[in-house]
Amino acid sequence: MAFLRYLFPEEDRLTKIIKRIGKIADQCGLEVYLVGGVIRDKFLGRPTKDIDIAVVGDAIEFAHKIAYSFRLKRVVEYREFGTASIPYRGINIEVATARSEVYRPDSRKPIVFESDLHGDLARRDFTINTLAMPLNEDRIFTLIDPFGGLRDLNSGLIRTPLDPVTTFSEDPLRILRAIRFATQLGFHIERSTFNAIREVKERLSIVSQERITEELKKIIMSPIKPSKGFILMLQAGLLPLVLPEIDALRGIDQRDGFHHKDVFYHTMQVLDNISRYTDKFELRFTALVHDIAKPVTKKFVEGKGWTFHGHNEVAAPIIRNICRRLRLPNKVMEYAVKLTRLHLRPISLAEEGVTDSAVRRLIVEAGEDLDDLITLCRADVTSKNPEKVAEYMGNFDRVVKRVNEVKEKDRLRSFQSPVRGDEIMQICNLQPGPAVGYIKKAIEEAILNGEIPNTYEAAKDFLLANKDGLLSEFQKSSSDKGQPKKPNSI
Repeated sequence: MAFLRYLFPEEDRLTKIIKRIGKIADQCGLEVYLVGGVIRDKFLGRPTKDIDIAVVGDAIEFAHKIAYSFRLKRVVEYREFGTASIPYRGINIEVATARSEVYRPDSRKPIVFESDLHGDLARRDFTINTLAMPLNEDRIFTLIDPFGGLRDLNSGLIRTPLDPVTTFSEDPLRILRAIRFATQLGFHIERSTFNAIREVKERLSIVSQERITEELKKIIMSPIKPSKGFILMLQAGLLPLVLPEIDALRGIDQRDGFHHKDVFYHTMQVLDNISRYTDKFELRFTALVHDIAKPVTKKFVEGKGWTFHGHNEVAAPIIRNICRRLRLPNKVMEYAVKLTRLHLRPISLAEEGVTDSAVRRLIVEAGEDLDDLITLCRADVTSKNPEKVAEYMGNFDRVVKRVNEVKEKDRLRSFQSPVRGDEIMQICNLQPGPAVGYIKKAIEEAILNGEIPNTYEAAKDFLLANKDGLLSEFQKSSSDKGQPKKPNSI
């Protein structure tokens, strides 16, 4: 195949690093290849910060040659696997000895031995990751594609280079990687590959929870439709193994002509909806679990149909169990619990006659996550009826307006005069007491009513000009029965 230099333009920073590594290889007399994800992502036009290098020879020694040339001191070595990692200005250079692998039945950690390039590419998970390019000057950027990876990239296909049952049995994490790549890239999983996932899915039991969680996080953060990953897991029979609580959301019950929407597919739509508005993992995760307690709160009420009363409150221990099992940080757990508990509140505030105190309670309870809560509520609208969607969105617009109004009222209420109490006492010859507060309030009212600017000088001039009248007014109001009245603006 012709040289593919157009993928690596001369002015590109990544290209400069790669070509420099190629020159080091020529100086060392080594065969060195660019492999895997960086080539895949270049063909797809996706940004990448990883450079994967395969060396026919000692990768760790070559990694130190790279570090010396780049004047770097840090090389992270993994001698057991013949690999090394070099962090360089936001880019990670992974250097590995071209190798083949043999797996033990009870572990996904391979026994590694040196191989040629073909053997190294054959051990990889999917054909789209088996592309390679020499970095030696005489063949630089020539594509090596022994397993049809470029064809599968163009076809949008996830396929294993060797027998898929063997591929997934040896390293079952590849099962979730197949789901994740299909979700992130919008690809399809080839039929025999997907059937192999179904066949060997129980092998996931030997994969650490941390690695499973990492793949789940990448699925949730997919840029296109994260729901695709969960639907694929459902179809492959993986959900009961990975997220049984999400699997339990499936199904529709019918009784006396009443039925409810399938909570699983509703949740998937909410996840997709919210992913159009945010890349915040905590918020996307909350969308995934916000209805997690509906199966345990489902109840049929004669004449009314199905209810899920209290599912927002009952969800807390379920969400905590999920987060602990997935080893998610406590801050993610408590965030998801809080927003799930509150996600029914905003819509109730859209009604006429709702008091400021009710709005204020929501503001206080949601705190800095109030905007996220409203985003979750909007994403929770999954009706296919455009009129209903418009109605719900209009309701949330009114809630946001009420929230802003109450915030403004509270901001004004907490406003304080630029002239402080001790200065008022000095100017008016007063002792500490209610008269000082009365005058201070009169200054604040003058500012809020726009009678004077909100500056110290204007406030002091106002006090000097009106102190006698304010004192007289205070004395008159104090002589009346009850508490002094609110000061009139002068």
